[in-house]
Amino acid sequence: MSITTAVHLNFRRQAQEALTFYRSVFGGELTLATYTQAQMPVADDEGDLIAWGEVRSSDGFHVMAYDVPAARAHDAGIDPVFVSVRGNDEKETRRYWAGLADGGTIKADLGPSGWAPLYGMVTDRFGITWILDVTAPWAG
Repeated sequence: MSITTAVHLNFRRQAQEALTFYRSVFGGELTLATYTQAQMPVADDEGDLIAWGEVRSSDGFHVMAYDVPAARAHDAGIDPVFVSVRGNDEKETRRYWAGLADGGTIKADLGPSGWAPLYGMVTDRFGITWILDVTAPWAG
């Protein structure tokens, strides 16, 4: 199995601007998906905000980001980053999930999503929020 980790930054209506800036600094490929494209429910005026975005360069830079929906609390002291673990093996992903969830708090149950065969979010016992998913090609 192969996995990657990436810093996942949380913004309020600034994710696209921030990712565009990071691309200008580090180079690489910019990928963006809005809430509408990802078929995720948000307020009417938030459909064009970024539900998932990343900048990835050939020399190893990788950062992910999204716009926190208005319905969710966002403060520099609350979930300032996520650690994203992406793999291609469902069994291993479930094993990582079980370990991180032990003594932790599940924020999104591990299961299929509109963008991945398997996705979940958990805050571990130390207060670190992890996103685990099984990768799938983005067709949006």
